[in-house]
Amino acid sequence: QVQLQESGPGLVKPSQTLSVTCTVSGGSITTNYYYWSWIRQPPGKGLEWVGAIHSSGDAFYSPSLKSRTSISRDTSKNQFTLQLSSVTPEDTAVYYCGRGRLFGSSRKDDYDYWGQGTQVTVSS
Repeated sequence: QVQLQESGPGLVKPSQTLSVTCTVSGGSITTNYYYWSWIRQPPGKGLEWVGAIHSSGDAFYSPSLKSRTSISRDTSKNQFTLQLSSVTPEDTAVYYCGRGRLFGSSRKDDYDYWGQGTQVTVSS
């Protein structure tokens, strides 16, 4: 059974860099053909795909966030991390990580495993 667990700072100040990490257990992030994705949900809004790192190590980003986004991984810890720079209150959201074979989806049903989510609030 694969499990994903997000962790993050909770509160980030405007203009700073947000960093959230997904720790995976029960399966390696380097095996098979999967996209390990970040999806977020701002308060009162729908899910938004942020980006993903493929099992090969290639990273992909939402065009609307690409200039501020970086996704990396630590294979020794079986973790992948999202960094979002120059944050504003509009980046306030619950950030989820998920595993799936479909690229760029924001639908939870397209993921076979999904974390509990971590709330990140951008505020001074």
